[in-house]
Amino acid sequence: MVTMKAVILAGGKGRRLAPYTAILPKPLMPIGDVPILEVVIRQLKRAGFGQITMAVGYLAELLMAYFGDGGRWDVKISYSREEEPLGTAGPLSLIDGLDEPFLVMNGDLLTTLDYRALWEYHRTRGSMATLATVQRDVKVDLGVIETDEEGWVRGYIEKPTYHFSVSTGIYIFEPAVLAHIPVGRRMDLPDLILKLLAKGERVATYRFDGVWLDIGRFEDYERAVAEFERDRTRFIPDE
Repeated sequence: MVTMKAVILAGGKGRRLAPYTAILPKPLMPIGDVPILEVVIRQLKRAGFGQITMAVGYLAELLMAYFGDGGRWDVKISYSREEEPLGTAGPLSLIDGLDEPFLVMNGDLLTTLDYRALWEYHRTRGSMATLATVQRDVKVDLGVIETDEEGWVRGYIEKPTYHFSVSTGIYIFEPAVLAHIPVGRRMDLPDLILKLLAKGERVATYRFDGVWLDIGRFEDYERAVAEFERDRTRFIPDE
């Protein structure tokens, strides 16, 4: 039986949430009465991910003290510590045992995404990587002028709304992706995806329409707290 593995990126400094993150790593920021990363751990356990590696750096001791070996949630948690920041993809080069498809995600996300469904979808696509995406609509409150190369007006769109498919920061990777990550050197996940595409590898997307919030900014954090407190059973159904 395949053991489902997950890597949680939890090493960032969370500067945009200062001064709180001066003494607390961002994944330990409380959502209601629990840290946001505990919500993630409980969701991953429910989806069948039994082995979790946390890529840690900043204030790693606090994360390790709180989560320990994962026994409290009936999962196995290990830690990979970077001595200097390696970005979001670089830490994967330091982790042993990623010999089956594995999930990678940021540790500061509040979402209703079904991680098991994402993993199973990836297996059906035959891709090197699968990105979970959400749609974001951006409204421009001005008239947008379209011109040609010589400056002649070719169109005029009043207050348009543009639709974008954006990354959730949640991925499924095949083990072979590790060959594209330089060991011990900084690399971010968007750069890794672009490198895979340049090499001709297949990268799939998984469209997700539920709740997805990161807590990188104060307004996002406040919204996440409100969403969680409104109905926490959406995020932790087994309570």
